[in-house]
Amino acid sequence: MNFFMLCKILRIFFASVVAVSVDLRAQTESPTEKTKESVGDARFWQANLSGGSYMVALDRIVSVSRHQYLLDGALIVDEVTIDTTGQALARFYFISPVTDAAPGNTVADLAKRGRELVDKATKYVGTEVQNMVVKKYPDTTHAKSIEYRLLTEAELSSLYGSVQNAWETGRGRKFNAK
Repeated sequence: MNFFMLCKILRIFFASVVAVSVDLRAQTESPTEKTKESVGDARFWQANLSGGSYMVALDRIVSVSRHQYLLDGALIVDEVTIDTTGQALARFYFISPVTDAAPGNTVADLAKRGRELVDKATKYVGTEVQNMVVKKYPDTTHAKSIEYRLLTEAELSSLYGSVQNAWETGRGRKFNAK
């Protein structure tokens, strides 16, 4: 498939998305590599993700939480938040279109196909859009927050389990999802 054919397919896809008012956020359904957890420095929890790295001293963690919310009526955000005694709040999240909650739906099928096409296009041009944090300035710009986007709900669940276990036991861990 040549570049011009790929561009034509992408234009058709994006026109279809607009026609059905689906807000897709360029996200794959499965990680490129499995998540891995290992023993880390005894005092720290560390996450190495495709969007960057985060490290925190276990004795500085104040709370660990996980919650979901609906964003702009079109996206379900599943988020893990780590609050510390410092000034920055760490947020790790997975985004899915609200249509994913309705399997068998034509719109859900279109959304799935769209994610596949966008993923293929990003690999072709060498950009990893699906790994980037999604922000809409100024609505989602959070002062003093550090944000990371995960590609699957399973990765987010593993990350939450890792940080919660490290904090509760006081044993450092390294979490990897790249």
